[in-house]
Amino acid sequence: MNSREQKLEAFGRLLDIMDELREKCPWDKKQTLESLRHLTIEEMYELTDAILDNDLDEIKKEIGDVLLHMVFYAKIGSEKGSFDIADSLNAISDKLVYRHPHIYGDVVVADEDEVKANWEKLKLKEGNKSVLSGVPNGLPSLVKATRIQDKVRGVGFDWEHDYQVWEKVQEEMEEFKVEADAGSDKMVDEFGDVLFSLVNFARFKDINPDEALERTNRKFIKRFKFLETESAKDGKAMGEMSLAEMDVYWERAKKE
Repeated sequence: MNSREQKLEAFGRLLDIMDELREKCPWDKKQTLESLRHLTIEEMYELTDAILDNDLDEIKKEIGDVLLHMVFYAKIGSEKGSFDIADSLNAISDKLVYRHPHIYGDVVVADEDEVKANWEKLKLKEGNKSVLSGVPNGLPSLVKATRIQDKVRGVGFDWEHDYQVWEKVQEEMEEFKVEADAGSDKMVDEFGDVLFSLVNFARFKDINPDEALERTNRKFIKRFKFLETESAKDGKAMGEMSLAEMDVYWERAKKE
């Protein structure tokens, strides 16, 4: 592994390259905070893909891509006379020290839950009007539900036992079925309640619902592509097979 000096040197090299690109490259000179935004989101998704694949070499590369974007934003901030990368780094360092009084102060905590609870209380002291004010509006809904529940748990608004949550799941499923059978406009809201309660139960079981769903997505894609490939080898065309015929390949895919 690289020494601290080598790490600092590598970061300095990136800063120097960013300065040069911003001065000389037509594409880099043209970029703004707004134009980079969608590219940053794309880079974050590529990083999460690498994490889900447990591809450490790809994770290394994607971290570099994300760091480049952070340096790029800071460079634009410095050009506007607002902030630079040192301001950003000092701000997060100050925040981490302040929100970890059990490390940098005399607060004693028993476990992870107490750390999270202290974190949320300190955020309120900093001026946040709501425990939920730190949940970005633009988060994907499944991720947002998880973050909402984590946030309120930090101030004690939570179920005590997982069986209580499961009872809530069953209650919400029954309510959804009633509305779905009736074709009611309320079934959309009730379906949302089912998902929210399932996310809650997953949290009690230490399951990341977004990761769990993505695993299922990938599993389905892999099996369906197997179905397409193997049926084509047998001279069969998608869209012309019966469901029973496709099920034969699907079962083979599951065994594979």
